[in-house]
Amino acid sequence: MEPLKDFMMNVQLFIPCFVDQLFPETAFNMVKVLEKLGCNVMYNPEQTCCGQPAYNAGYQDECRSVATKFVKDFKTFDYIVAPSGSCTGFVRNYYSKLFDNSAAHNDVKLLRKNLYEFTEFLTDVLHVTDLGATLNGVGTYHDACGALRECGIKEGPRKLLEKVKGLELKEMNDCEVCCGFGGTFSVKFEPISVGMGEQKVNNAVNSGADYLISTDLSCLMHLDGYIRKHGTPIKVMHIADVLASGW
Repeated sequence: MEPLKDFMMNVQLFIPCFVDQLFPETAFNMVKVLEKLGCNVMYNPEQTCCGQPAYNAGYQDECRSVATKFVKDFKTFDYIVAPSGSCTGFVRNYYSKLFDNSAAHNDVKLLRKNLYEFTEFLTDVLHVTDLGATLNGVGTYHDACGALRECGIKEGPRKLLEKVKGLELKEMNDCEVCCGFGGTFSVKFEPISVGMGEQKVNNAVNSGADYLISTDLSCLMHLDGYIRKHGTPIKVMHIADVLASGW
């Protein structure tokens, strides 16, 4: 794919907590892809959590405090891109409730309009599907709940993966079923969470895949824990890592 030559599009990075702390290489690969496409990528080092963990645990006031900082940190007319459907979906779908009838209403409205999940930005804004990536093997795609249900992302990631040279994409059974992570769900209901993760990994392996790919590292982190414990012959990869492979 040729870089955009007519103009340089400004893109602000939103890097979720777990990506920043545990999987920074995925963030760097996202930058690599965006810069290849001609984007001017910027990062505000003052950014912190979007507030989703607190909200899901029932601490709405504490969440609002964190979210207020998030709104200020991302007060921009630029596109904002994140390697997470979960965090993107939370900001889009719940910030309007958190800041209903508040002075931040217009800033939140602008934020929700400008924020995109990474693959969504590639396919829906830049209209790109072929990144010139190469990854030899068989891959299967897991529809993360946040991306699928909160953001309506379904076909975009598959179109991107179908263009990766050397990668054969196979659908696994129950690709849309939750992996069992669910944030605090995996802590509060560990046996159920582990069982759901086991089912997801088994479905991926049974598809013949070498790589279990998704938009969300939260899901992949959960699944990788099961894979490593049981020595299952499959590797998890965030789609940004796949798209940055081979060039």
